[in-house]
Amino acid sequence: MESHISLLLVVVPLIAAPLVAVLPRGRWSWAIATIVSALCAVFAVAQLWAVLYEGTIIYELGGWAPPWGIEYRIDAVNAFAALIVAAIAAVTLPYALLVVEREISEEKIPLFYSALLLCLAGLLGITQTGDIFNVFVFLEISALSTYALVSLGKQRQALTAAYQYLIMGTVGATFYLIGVGLIYSATGSLNMHDLSILLPEALHPKTVETGFAFLMIGIALKLALFPLHLWLPNAYTYAPTVVTVFLAATATKVAMYLMLRILFTVFPQGFAIASPAEELLIIAGIAGIIIASVSAIYQDDIKRLLAYSSVAQIGYMALGAGLASLTSVTATMVHMFNHAMMKGALFMAVGAIIYRVGACRMENIHGLGKSMPWTFGAIIIGGLSLVGVPGTAGFISKWYLVVAALEQEAWISVLAIVIGSLLAVVYVGKLIEALYFKPITETNKEVKEAPMLLLVPTWILVIANIYFGLDTTLTVGVASEAATALLGEPK
Repeated sequence: MESHISLLLVVVPLIAAPLVAVLPRGRWSWAIATIVSALCAVFAVAQLWAVLYEGTIIYELGGWAPPWGIEYRIDAVNAFAALIVAAIAAVTLPYALLVVEREISEEKIPLFYSALLLCLAGLLGITQTGDIFNVFVFLEISALSTYALVSLGKQRQALTAAYQYLIMGTVGATFYLIGVGLIYSATGSLNMHDLSILLPEALHPKTVETGFAFLMIGIALKLALFPLHLWLPNAYTYAPTVVTVFLAATATKVAMYLMLRILFTVFPQGFAIASPAEELLIIAGIAGIIIASVSAIYQDDIKRLLAYSSVAQIGYMALGAGLASLTSVTATMVHMFNHAMMKGALFMAVGAIIYRVGACRMENIHGLGKSMPWTFGAIIIGGLSLVGVPGTAGFISKWYLVVAALEQEAWISVLAIVIGSLLAVVYVGKLIEALYFKPITETNKEVKEAPMLLLVPTWILVIANIYFGLDTTLTVGVASEAATALLGEPK
């Protein structure tokens, strides 16, 4: 089985999805989805271990040798991204039981878990495959299931949010596919490793440059990189709580992984520097950090506040990719992992509030910090990590990003990181003020702490935020290996 782990990561949830859909009502669909997510997490850990200690894993599907056949080529970059997705899924599915029963009608629950497994399979497939067209296939699997998941939100605005997401997602996928076609016309190959050899000698530079532009714009739309982020706040706000938790912690990280892979592996070193891609990433990253953080301050809906915060955090990742050094790419990879933990914990805590109160607007949560101390504690620690306070995971990624900017004397980037962190203090402080320092309403006096089935997964991520803020052996160590694999620099 060890030699097939990379394939099993994708195949297991893909096969389980239709099986879950036809199960009778009850908790069977949740149980199987939870077992599948746990298996995927085990596979992802085993795959990362194998890559770190045995080297790159190469798996040829169907016995067809690359570049004609589809190849899975797993290095530290793939394995790290797959671990993020699988680990978040393994924590999210146990959390889902009570929340889904509260938010999704009983007859739709098996279909909900089926769509969630399809989304998981699609995201894992993107991280595994070494074929740029196969990436498009998995993008569509994850996207189509996501549109359905978002539309299942209780409020009518969920349908509008899903439709808006569908339009923007389709535009992004179309741009990506056009880019794939242009690159194929210039090289005759779709294999990423093969393209990294062929593209430096491509005889059609304009075709290659145009294909590169289409690929990057398509991925930027999927990533919700500012100013192509307009679909994200509504999708996160109106989607069911579990969907928001899962998407916020995984989908944008996979898109960031794909951007790094295209930018530094598929295209030759120096190609992006010759084009304005890296400068545009820096500009978009800085603009996203500042503007999205300011937007978050003025939100009254907590999910929307955290959604704009996610756009700002994507800005930090884009900034690291744009600086294009070993330190900055390491910072981006670390922040992918850390942001998945901190935003997963925060959205889970907000979900616990919604479970008890039925709403998550600022006026609905006054004084709840005293009635729900464990949920409030999770929000405080997750918020401190979001700000980048020392001793939390968020500090580590911001520290490496600042160091990378200082190495290149990119003073504006350093200033943007500092301002973004100060703005995060404001909107996190606004949330804490409403929860603890506002007088408790009569309605909230009767509110009890969230059930343990919600608190335990939340606090697993909260404790992870603290642990990986103190011990960076896994995060920085693996991210450094991944950055080296991307940039080809000596260790």
